[in-house]
Amino acid sequence: MSDNKLIMSFEPNTIEHLGVKMYANLPPALAEMIANSYDACANRVEIKIYDEDIKKIIISDNGIGMSFKEVNDHFLRIGRNRRKEGQKETSCGRIATGKKGLGKLALFGIGERIIIETFREKKGVKFILDWDEIMQCKETYYSPKFELFDSHKPNGTRIMLEKLRRKSPYSLEALVLSLAMLFNFWDDNFKVWVSLNDKTPILVDNKVKYQNIEPEFKWEYKDFIKGMTSDFKYKDNIDGLIMTTEKPLKPGLRGITLFANGRMVNSPEFFGQSESSHFFSYTVGWFNIDFVDDWEEDVISTNRQSIDWDNDHTIELREFLKACLNFIEPKWRKERKEKRVKNIEEKTKVDIKNWYKTLPPEILKKIEAIINSVDDSELQPTAQADLVQNIHTLIPEYPYYHWRHMHSTVQTASKTDYENADYYRAFIEAMKRYITDVRNKSGSTNARDASMMGEAFGKSGSKLLVSKKYKKPDGTDFQEQTKENIEDGQKFLSMGIVNGGRNPVSHEEITNLRDSGLFSEKDCLDALSLLSHLFRRLDDAEKP
Repeated sequence: MSDNKLIMSFEPNTIEHLGVKMYANLPPALAEMIANSYDACANRVEIKIYDEDIKKIIISDNGIGMSFKEVNDHFLRIGRNRRKEGQKETSCGRIATGKKGLGKLALFGIGERIIIETFREKKGVKFILDWDEIMQCKETYYSPKFELFDSHKPNGTRIMLEKLRRKSPYSLEALVLSLAMLFNFWDDNFKVWVSLNDKTPILVDNKVKYQNIEPEFKWEYKDFIKGMTSDFKYKDNIDGLIMTTEKPLKPGLRGITLFANGRMVNSPEFFGQSESSHFFSYTVGWFNIDFVDDWEEDVISTNRQSIDWDNDHTIELREFLKACLNFIEPKWRKERKEKRVKNIEEKTKVDIKNWYKTLPPEILKKIEAIINSVDDSELQPTAQADLVQNIHTLIPEYPYYHWRHMHSTVQTASKTDYENADYYRAFIEAMKRYITDVRNKSGSTNARDASMMGEAFGKSGSKLLVSKKYKKPDGTDFQEQTKENIEDGQKFLSMGIVNGGRNPVSHEEITNLRDSGLFSEKDCLDALSLLSHLFRRLDDAEKP
């Protein structure tokens, strides 16, 4: 049997692939350092960024620090899995966020020279990680320069990054927001402050995460899960929040973020849902799914941006999260519609539900389609209200009634009965008003209504002339025959509508006339239109 051994060697560019390439952006790299501080039981982390003359980043915490042995055995050991070593909880009772042992390589994604000082029980360790030295290393290991010393400084760790890879200036606000999106464990016992060029630092917390988002509706997981039917094994081990906004969110702000033990494990998404629905343009939120960290198989990507959705556990999880969104979407549509209807009614003074009740079926179907499309549109509330107001003006309650442009007196007399679908009574009430007004204006004392109309109007011997005040546009009189025809027309139409309207009621019940169709809504509207014409002539009538 041969004494030769097989050796797996590690080239220096492994550091480049796992550090520089994976953590090319500042927020994920800093997030690894923040997580280390959290796992070291720190309650305060300060990140100081300098991008002017001397470019550098300093990260310091007041955690428990590291001894020389811990630096050697833990920090400098690439790929150490603390979970497999039984270190799920930290010394202060926190659930450790670190798992793969690769986070420290993120430092090389920021700078090429890393100076680390750590203090533990009055002992200090200082060592330097240099990118150029690592790249030139011929061995399968790297031995950084270090020094040990006594110290009276409190426990903690300070990391200074020099020879920064990024040359352009930093945006403090954007960086703080990005960091806030990567964590979900902020509380009074752990605070992270970030400053730029020693100016006023900004606290990283959940308020920052959603500071530019104005929720319109919120759904707490613990509340809406009660209404869902699901046999998902871990449904009781989830908490979270789904929010929707009044205005569409920018694409980068949409989606549900997944966290495990306070750290992001899946960037915002909708878990395979088709995003063609407007719902997804307004939706943001998060779920805590700590249990994925306890699974034997590691399903979280190294850079913690995504979960491996292709195994039995994660497929079930994804289907459940999709079901949560499916459960919320119709509730969102209902609440959003109710709010928008209320807003429109307040602005327009139009009672939409009552308006719908007064529309004929063939018109209601079309109006509802228009209003629903307005509700689903990107129009702002004020524009929606204006549009509905204009539609209502064109198509008011009882549109067929209003479109006839009834004389105001006819409307006053008939409106209530018409709206109650008592069409014959609506006509009779308007006709009685016409009889009264003709009697009053003509001064006739004839008790018979039809005969009174014959005395009031006509080409000769009448008490009122409806064409007297009119002349041609050139100022000359109309022909006598023309005026006589108009006067007789007013007379015979008035007599006819009185006889035709009054007589049926003495022989038949009104409801039978309506329900049989013998005197329908359209008959009512036609009769009221005729009365409106006669009323307008009466308005112009003068004594001979």
